[in-house]
Amino acid sequence: MPMRILVIEDDLDAAGYITKALKEAGHLADHAPDGLEGYALASEGNYDVLVVDRMLPKLDGLSVIRSLREQKIDTPVLILSALGQVDDRVKGLRAGGDDYLAKPYAFSELLARVEALARRRAGPTGEATSYRVGDLELDRLSHNVTRAGEEIVLQPREFRLLEYLMRNAGQVVTRTMLLENVWDYHFDPQTNVIDVHVSRLRSKIDKGHATPLIHTVRGAGYMIRDGAR
Repeated sequence: MPMRILVIEDDLDAAGYITKALKEAGHLADHAPDGLEGYALASEGNYDVLVVDRMLPKLDGLSVIRSLREQKIDTPVLILSALGQVDDRVKGLRAGGDDYLAKPYAFSELLARVEALARRRAGPTGEATSYRVGDLELDRLSHNVTRAGEEIVLQPREFRLLEYLMRNAGQVVTRTMLLENVWDYHFDPQTNVIDVHVSRLRSKIDKGHATPLIHTVRGAGYMIRDGAR
């Protein structure tokens, strides 16, 4: 099924190459040459995936993403950047990005990651639409998360991470499982991207509550369970 993709990229040659290739792959692709125009288009919420260059005029890529997330726009974002170090990737993910692709890159990989983000957003069929662990509840349809009746605001990646943990409640979830099912590809094993996301998620889910739900299983991975049991 064709996707509608917005490419926010100030390099006109690169943008032309990406949008042309996306269209040849059967998708719809629009282009914004700077951060402000990109934010204006993306804020309409009509896109399946955003491809955002990190270094943009008028409004940098990470600021575009943060502004969208503040507006509760959860369109998946693939960040493109010449900055490919671990710290750069972590900053991009913390800003609300869902995936990070360092330049130079092969278009086949960009396309695979864009399709994976769209597939992850659509979600698998035939699954429960809500999950509950203790006093924590997650609704997949409304993207609403509450604990003890209080709403918890999560970034899109945090939501998918929590959804996967809750879908496998009471079971150990390994880092490899998270990479393959939440990120859809094998991340550099030297990065701490999973630990960063789990730590951030744990602070939102467990902070201020006497009973922690997210647990680290040393040497194995993570588990979410009702500690009251």
